[in-house]
Amino acid sequence: MPLLKTIGPYEFRFYSRGEAAEPPHIHVRKGRLDAKFWLSPTVRLARGGRFRSHELAQMMRLVQENRQEFLDEWNRYFG
Repeated sequence: MPLLKTIGPYEFRFYSRGEAAEPPHIHVRKGRLDAKFWLSPTVRLARGGRFRSHELAQMMRLVQENRQEFLDEWNRYFG
């Protein structure tokens, strides 16, 4: 599970097994909680886990701000 970036309490990752069959996305983890965001064609919440809405909104903003970097890493890794 490559760690791409840490911002505050959030880790931005993707899983290396089985992920290439899905559209580009990023997992955002905080402790044991995990949310999933689609990166293409626009950033969208795929699964919010047990995060509260204000945290999901903050994560959405961070994913949007770093979207191109995450897409570049996705393409480099899964090529």
